[in-house]
Amino acid sequence: MILILGGTTEGRHAVTVCDEASKSYYYSTKGESQEIVCANGIRLTGALDEDAMETICLEKNIRLLVDAAHPFAVVLHQTIAKVSEKLNIPVVRYERSYAEHDEDIIWCDSYEDAINYLERHNIDNLLALTGVNTIVKLKSYWQSHNCWFRILDREESRVLVDEAKFPFEKIIYYQQGEDDTPLFEKLKPEAIITKESGESGGFNEKVAAARQLNIPLLAVKRPPLSPHFIPVHGENGLRKMIEKLIPDFFELRTGYTTGTCATAATKAALTTLLAGEPLDEISITLPSGEWIYIPIAATNWGDNEVTCTVIKDAGDDPDVTNKQEITSTVRLNQAERGVHFLQGKGVGIVTLPGLGLEIGGPAINATPRKMIKREVFKVLRHNQYKLPNQSIRIGLDVTISVPNGEEIAKRTFNPKLGIIGGISIIGTSGVVKPFSSDAFIRSIRREMGITKALYCERVVINSGAKSEKFVKQIYPELPSQAFIHYGNFIGETIKIAADLGFKHVTMGIMLGKAVKLAEGSLDTHSKKVVMNKEFLSDLARQSSCSDSTIGAIQGITLARQLWEVIPEAKFFSLIIQKCHEVCAPLLPDGELTVFLIDEEGKIIK
Repeated sequence: MILILGGTTEGRHAVTVCDEASKSYYYSTKGESQEIVCANGIRLTGALDEDAMETICLEKNIRLLVDAAHPFAVVLHQTIAKVSEKLNIPVVRYERSYAEHDEDIIWCDSYEDAINYLERHNIDNLLALTGVNTIVKLKSYWQSHNCWFRILDREESRVLVDEAKFPFEKIIYYQQGEDDTPLFEKLKPEAIITKESGESGGFNEKVAAARQLNIPLLAVKRPPLSPHFIPVHGENGLRKMIEKLIPDFFELRTGYTTGTCATAATKAALTTLLAGEPLDEISITLPSGEWIYIPIAATNWGDNEVTCTVIKDAGDDPDVTNKQEITSTVRLNQAERGVHFLQGKGVGIVTLPGLGLEIGGPAINATPRKMIKREVFKVLRHNQYKLPNQSIRIGLDVTISVPNGEEIAKRTFNPKLGIIGGISIIGTSGVVKPFSSDAFIRSIRREMGITKALYCERVVINSGAKSEKFVKQIYPELPSQAFIHYGNFIGETIKIAADLGFKHVTMGIMLGKAVKLAEGSLDTHSKKVVMNKEFLSDLARQSSCSDSTIGAIQGITLARQLWEVIPEAKFFSLIIQKCHEVCAPLLPDGELTVFLIDEEGKIIK
């Protein structure tokens, strides 16, 4: 059993992760005002001292503590550490993203340190954004100086203000999502004090507004945590750590794409090339903005180059690249600026148009290229002083290799796509979701059961993260649990929605799966069905397309090329109609809406 502690944004993310398992867990908050949306979490409220937390852990058979509390919840962090050590329960710290300690910010080790600075610099008009609990900590200052406090509009907050005898006329109530700049302009404080609360605490926005108005900003550093806590960043990082520490909590393990592995290997190789020291692991950022850490299996030095290897972990997805070596060799190239992708052993060469990649170049897709470039420039900026002429505008040759790639590519559709000599480096989200049929369908049923338990009238099904991102914009009011990935199992997913009694189902679908579904394939996995050009040509005739357009269909290699060769909107409307005709009978008592999504995210209804 898992116990999550903290009524924060991170706490809500932790709940979302644990809900995916459709198993019970506990979620503890100090008060009842924190909003929590969960299906399987058992809510505990009230401050927990050491004895109370220990009792809960023993009675509920807690095997893992997830510390998702505010970084300044010092007493709670200390209590968690003590109980963890006493009962030998691991602690995962769901960490926030924090800004660099820029020199124009006045960093303070404590509130006493901040008060000393304010007194030394004769600051007589202060705006405090440190929260209601810090009114007492700053009392020696505001008793003799003008000071404003911004706090949450809660009754318990007003009680604390009254107990501290702070003047209510100097209280400002925080409005969710408000811009800081108008308040700063109105009060014209000589200085602002805030806490190092991280990205989710609005720290970056406060700093930006203060800089814009040239107001000095003091930031109280976050207190240190126990060195025994295991830090993770983001929902995927938490899930991976739970999979490691409690292997039976989730039925299926997640993994990483070849693109993620190539990015990690590249960043590690460049870092090692500049720093001279090998790395055991490296952090990279996924397209979602989440940080993850990837182990580095091997590092080899060459002539002015470094090669790093990552072992691909696909989780429980039956991917042909699982456990394969993904390597990247990085060499500085002072003759040509920019990042140059070169083909290594086992990575295919592009020979046909339609993939969005240069013919004759390595089969490294667009998202992995963006990920690699982003990480490369981070490393170059950080190590600028080590570069020739101290310039980040230098060239890099990046050679991605998969030693067994040529052999395993024979088990893929790469040859039909015009990719020869190896596999493709792919991935849009950076994360591999498991697609073993029975287990994945069971996970869809569990997730949809959560959606139903939250009294959602509509469930939105998508093939993956890319289409979900676009469809979410149409339904901003729905909780994250209302969005379900069907992978390739469209028919099974709609049947589950019908079984659970959903009256409204929206399906977002990209063109590659849509052309297969329109022909009647409710399971769109590439191993079971491929694009039928004769079927598409027939639809084009029904849509009154020209002979030249119909002829162009025979020359495509990927369905998404249809966006380029077919100008008639009627063709895509017919695709949607056919998809609806195939799926609607599976939802006899509900309403099905089908959205076709193009490569730019435009939704066609």
